[in-house]
Amino acid sequence: MERIAFKLQLKSGFEEEYQRRHNAIWPELARLMKESGIQEYVIFLDKETLALFGYMKTAHPDRLAHLREQNVMREWWAYMKDIMDTNADNSPVRTALHEVFYLS
Repeated sequence: MERIAFKLQLKSGFEEEYQRRHNAIWPELARLMKESGIQEYVIFLDKETLALFGYMKTAHPDRLAHLREQNVMREWWAYMKDIMDTNADNSPVRTALHEVFYLS
């Protein structure tokens, strides 16, 4: 099982909207992520800096690359671009985090 962690950036004033949109995650997007091998996915918010910390577990990290090609993923990115930092293709600006400690 591989653990993947990353950082995203929320725009100021959109904390509640970000939460609302994720509380109503599209079923087809959730299904796609599970079918791609994501077994656990958690996002945390640092309320002071509005940094988002994402963490996921997958047994198949090689399957994740195809997500960016899927229509529902691209539609989700377009839906979220107004409330977070994004790249030119609407994907969120994502900084990979390096694991330094794990206690099981």
